[in-house]
Amino acid sequence: MSLPTVDTTVTYPAGAVESSGTVLHISDADGARVVLLDTTAVHPVDAGWPDQGADRAVLTTADGTSHEIRDAVVAATDGTDLFLGADVPVKKGTEGWAFTVAHLLPAGAAVREGDSVRVEVDEAYRSALSTGHTACHLASLALNRHLAGAWKKDVLSDAAGNPNFDALAIETSTITEHGSTDVYRLGKSLRRKGFVPDTLLADLPAAEAGINAILADWTAAGAEVRIECDGVGLTDMRRWAVDLPGGTVSIPCGGTHAASLKETGGIQVTLTAEEGDGAVTVTMDTICVQPAG
Repeated sequence: MSLPTVDTTVTYPAGAVESSGTVLHISDADGARVVLLDTTAVHPVDAGWPDQGADRAVLTTADGTSHEIRDAVVAATDGTDLFLGADVPVKKGTEGWAFTVAHLLPAGAAVREGDSVRVEVDEAYRSALSTGHTACHLASLALNRHLAGAWKKDVLSDAAGNPNFDALAIETSTITEHGSTDVYRLGKSLRRKGFVPDTLLADLPAAEAGINAILADWTAAGAEVRIECDGVGLTDMRRWAVDLPGGTVSIPCGGTHAASLKETGGIQVTLTAEEGDGAVTVTMDTICVQPAG
């Protein structure tokens, strides 16, 4: 079967939860039927930075038969082979490669190349992940701002101009429904970059209070959230942008987001620390206090 030569057109950055498309390719892998479409509203998980999981969705063929989309992953093809998820061997944008959304259906699902199909996303689940992702970005910026005085050297700055603790210390980030969990490692490498761990670890409750005060200030006005796109292809650059009291911030991001900070119902974090393996890890759990819907 033929493989696509251009990236999948994606409509989820604009908030779409349903779309119509044409089946370009079908194959089977690991007990699933892999379906590639020319256009989709389904947000896939990206193995390169799997912080936000895939949408829950259903694919319906022209005869009305519906199939659960059990997973959706970023895939890539050189025109000869199709590679899924972590097996993709090249970086996005590599010349001669097309990056696609691979919809994983049950094995044997009756879908054919050339079919016109419709996908429908679970809107409530999408909304929950979107508010969680927006809260995650805002919490990381608030954490960076609170820790701005904890550095003895100049380091990479974040979108708001503060030292980017989040980028320099992050180990894992997981978007959850109406929240997120971020784990940071405070080891020798971070100290060599100039970070003073005791600024954070000496009084975690005070750090929580400081971060939450920043978040309360930022969310009070319920500012609009924008996704700024360079194009409609899966790998085209997209940025999350919002106007905060101190100015506009913009962060490259391929995920989905709330339409405004009002939808979060306020954002709060809790911090916990744990020692082990020669370093301290700090976990920041972020929640939307009263999310819309």
